Amino acid sequence: MCGIVGILGTHQVSPIILEALRRLEYRGYDSAGIATIHDGHLDRRRATGKLINLSDHLVHDPLPGTSGIGHTRWATHGKPTVTNAHPHRAGPVAVVHNGIIENFAELREELRGQNYGAESDTDTETVALLCQMNLDRGMSPEDAVQATLNRLDGAFALAFLFEGENDLMIAARRGSPLAIAHDGTQAFVGSDAIALAPLCDRLMYLDEGDWAVLTRDSYRIRNADGAEVTRPMVRIAETAGRVEKGGHKHWMSKEIHEQPAVLDASLSHYLADGLTEGPLSEIDLSGVRRVVMVACGTAYYACHVAKYWIEQLARIPVEIDVASEYRYREPPIEDGTLAIFVSQSGETADTLAALRYCKNQARTLAVVNVPTSSIAREADAALPILAGAEIGVASTKAFTCQLAVLACVALKAAADKNRLGPEQITAEGEALRRLPALISTALRGEHDLEALSRNLSEATDILFLGRGAMYPLALEGALKLKEISYIHAEGYASGELKHGPIALIDESVPVIVFAPSDALFGKTVSNMQEVMARGGRVVLVSDREGLAGQSEVWAKVEMPHAPDLWAPLLYAVPAQLLAYHTAIAKGTDVDQPRNLAKSVTVE
Repeated sequence: MCGIVGILGTHQVSPIILEALRRLEYRGYDSAGIATIHDGHLDRRRATGKLINLSDHLVHDPLPGTSGIGHTRWATHGKPTVTNAHPHRAGPVAVVHNGIIENFAELREELRGQNYGAESDTDTETVALLCQMNLDRGMSPEDAVQATLNRLDGAFALAFLFEGENDLMIAARRGSPLAIAHDGTQAFVGSDAIALAPLCDRLMYLDEGDWAVLTRDSYRIRNADGAEVTRPMVRIAETAGRVEKGGHKHWMSKEIHEQPAVLDASLSHYLADGLTEGPLSEIDLSGVRRVVMVACGTAYYACHVAKYWIEQLARIPVEIDVASEYRYREPPIEDGTLAIFVSQSGETADTLAALRYCKNQARTLAVVNVPTSSIAREADAALPILAGAEIGVASTKAFTCQLAVLACVALKAAADKNRLGPEQITAEGEALRRLPALISTALRGEHDLEALSRNLSEATDILFLGRGAMYPLALEGALKLKEISYIHAEGYASGELKHGPIALIDESVPVIVFAPSDALFGKTVSNMQEVMARGGRVVLVSDREGLAGQSEVWAKVEMPHAPDLWAPLLYAVPAQLLAYHTAIAKGTDVDQPRNLAKSVTVE
């Protein structure tokens, strides 16, 4: 979602903020802007589109000052226009915001009645106007911000700058993540560590309801009750500062090709010392009677795959839920429930809200890529997936690393429940450890997938089919394709085809079938024959044994043979590569697809 950077510095901050905003581009945005204080004067520059447009604007109309705030906006209220771009200004105050102010409409009416009229369509401008009104009533900047925060409903991360106050910045967080840093002579605010990594080596994450007053030589943090508090200083991981494409044209390509290495690291972390000695040894699942898994988007499909694993291996019933719907059902939570929350960023607003619903009712476990995130901090236990920074909006290596960690959780549950003996656990763990090498082999077939994708790019509709744990892979494959190529795609369980979707089949519709030669292969082939009988163009993704004799299919994608149970990790790769190369063929923005954000921090 939106990205925030703030600096009280010793050098001209506009170019520094601009570079920090570039490091937040992965979050998704449609406009950007910077505000600074120079000789006490508050000024700003804003532009729609990519950061290069803001950069050009700054070349022709420089923005001096050693104090500033910057923002990349992902539109929620109002179209992506310069007027709606942040920072928003109202008199002597400028504000940048990530989140949604839910009561902005009534606040706007109230402010209009006090002759504080809005110029934009955004909810954020209401924050600036409310703060201006408080300043006009004689409040200090600090008191004006506190009074403003008390009136806001919803989720927000905010940074304030004030005219005439060259050595003051105020930051606040409720619902949306925000970090601050201080080195004794400079102060920094950022949406995440990636933005701040080149500027400092340690930071503090504000807790829910915190707000901070920063100057160049000090900082104070107050909690939601107004009490002064301290927050732990966290060292920024070295990898946060090394965000480079490494010779790849796109982040997505780089991250697809990183999967063998990061999967090996993740699996080694959890399996190298065995389930009874490694990081999972501290999590006892013997008393778990039911598992609830909650996530959004690609992480939800990872949960869907894990449902098959946990139920098959540990014989524990598993319920999976889309986070945005979960708490609104007010589901009953039984004793003995383990609630697992999966999120790449660890800041997904709906998943965090679902976690808070479950707290004090069930044991909570977070599976996240950012161990310092809100979800990781608030869960009873957290398992990092160790994928490293994922910049491409379409998740790739985070998905397979989520699968890897959830596979380890399934094995631990099976061991704790005495459903599998030590020898079986060891054998399945060794089978898992072979997946990185198999993925390396699969990646060597990228050229063939590139040629196939040029044909797929001409389609207007594409279907994906799978049975068993390949069904969630079909859903994930369809999601990947539509989010970066903008081709309409749907995933279905193969057996559901004749219950409606088969009506969509004709000679213009490619149908991509994930079908390793496992116990379900024969049934999947029967469904595939039904598609071909109606003129559908079948792309069969299988191993050599599965492809043998399937001469009637439109195209074949050969995969190495994988252990049946863990095949979804391997078959994620062709789904990703087909989506990537189809998007390339269509000329879309692979890393920053339209309308999408990497970290969805609003409901």
